[in-house]
Amino acid sequence: MNGTAGTGDAWAGGKIRLRGVEPEDWEGFCDLARHTHDVRNAGLAGPPRSAEGFRAWTAERAGRPPGGEAFRLVIETLADRAFAGSVTVAEADSRAGRFRTGIEVARGHRRKGYAREATGLILTHMFTEQRCNKCEVEVYAFNDASLALYRALGFTEEGRLRQHEFIAGEYHDVVLLGITAAEFAVSPGRTRFPQDQPSR
Repeated sequence: MNGTAGTGDAWAGGKIRLRGVEPEDWEGFCDLARHTHDVRNAGLAGPPRSAEGFRAWTAERAGRPPGGEAFRLVIETLADRAFAGSVTVAEADSRAGRFRTGIEVARGHRRKGYAREATGLILTHMFTEQRCNKCEVEVYAFNDASLALYRALGFTEEGRLRQHEFIAGEYHDVVLLGITAAEFAVSPGRTRFPQDQPSR
């Protein structure tokens, strides 16, 4: 997966590409977990993990076969091949044609459009290659950045679970958002990549 945008790499955008997890990515994942506020936004607050714990966790994921009902990919910058975060697919239901996604972007790589590109690549893959019909996300009501990202991509708020999660000493609402394949295909927020165009 060494391609760049414009070379037919379906996993590359204009700024980033998505690739499988490698054992050496443990430092990037460790860095993501250092910021307690960010971890709470993702609902993953817990005791600190050791460096060895991150090495073992990352090595195990690097050894998993690609795809399936749940998987995680690394966001890597095209300019310098830096670890910029990760994006996940979970709860894929082939019968219902539905899946969920989530994203984490490292602090030094935010506000550069990486989250939008990475999510767009995942949606494109799941809708056009896996025959999925709908993507759903759950976002804490206080996570304004994530809500803005998904709304910009064309997601619609479908409901709200009131006082659904307990974080930092308080109960918080969870916002449910969704987008169908047809909605994503015409979404003004969708980034079009060269590989979206059919070959002649």
